[in-house]
Amino acid sequence: MELDRKEAGFVGLGLMGAPMAANLIKAGWDVSAWNRSPAALDAFEALGGSRVARVDELRDMPVIIFMLPDLSYIEDSAAALLAGWAAEPPAAGTVVVVMSSVSPSAVKEFGARVAGASGGRAVVVDAPVSGGTRGAVDGTLAIMAGASEDDFRRLRPLFDAMGGTVRRLGPLGSGSLAKACNQLIVGTTTAALAEAAELAERSGMDVHALYEVLAGGLAGSRVLEIVGPRLAAKDYEPTGPAKFMHKDLSFVLESAAAAGAAAPMAASGVGLYAELKRQGLGDRDLAVVRQAIANLGDATRGNTSDNTSNYPAATTN
Repeated sequence: MELDRKEAGFVGLGLMGAPMAANLIKAGWDVSAWNRSPAALDAFEALGGSRVARVDELRDMPVIIFMLPDLSYIEDSAAALLAGWAAEPPAAGTVVVVMSSVSPSAVKEFGARVAGASGGRAVVVDAPVSGGTRGAVDGTLAIMAGASEDDFRRLRPLFDAMGGTVRRLGPLGSGSLAKACNQLIVGTTTAALAEAAELAERSGMDVHALYEVLAGGLAGSRVLEIVGPRLAAKDYEPTGPAKFMHKDLSFVLESAAAAGAAAPMAASGVGLYAELKRQGLGDRDLAVVRQAIANLGDATRGNTSDNTSNYPAATTN
């Protein structure tokens, strides 16, 4: 059974959220949005969307999508919504879709709170995305859903309007765990490419030429294809703030601890991206990890010790 009408609420019109909501409108959805910045809402209305002054005005939408930086932002923005549902429950089958990168365990707790506040009439689905701003604009995002089979079927037309690869990974929390795995690969691969670029350039090699030959071999990847040009050009204009990678890799460590799995690459990545933030680079593009590594190199010139000792030990704080 699909949703009974193609209407959706959308909370968060940032670098990713704005094009995602725009693609819903293009696919024939009636979308009402809330955003902290009015400028984003002006642009959204020009595309045919509607604005609301408060998140709780979306209470009667069959589906409400949240695309905010972390679960704490979602919980704050949804507080009045849940209070309203506690006083007057929403229609049965209402769905709250968390499309941000969040903690797999915390999103389960949020699901329980939404169920309690709504008298069991609303359900949370986690469906984080990968593909960056390019994928958001093109509608080709990879969408990783944690939902019941029935809820996933109901939401499939919504997801298909924003993504090219859409999969159900399991129950609530599974989508966020899949995104954590995705970020483990993206974050550490980007760091490895940045490290290789610094090594090559300081040894007199052309980084563009290096990446070209790497792309033709086993080291070729989508990360190299998309992030590589920014790394080679030292282009750090944000397509997504690098500081969020520290958060996402921390979720890997959290999930690994819960599962009893070793995560040495994630532990190293958490330390490196913590150092990136310490250097004040967190608001730049993910590719700025190259600058963080360069700064470590500058600080340790003449020191033959292992450079990995120059950033803090992994922490989830």
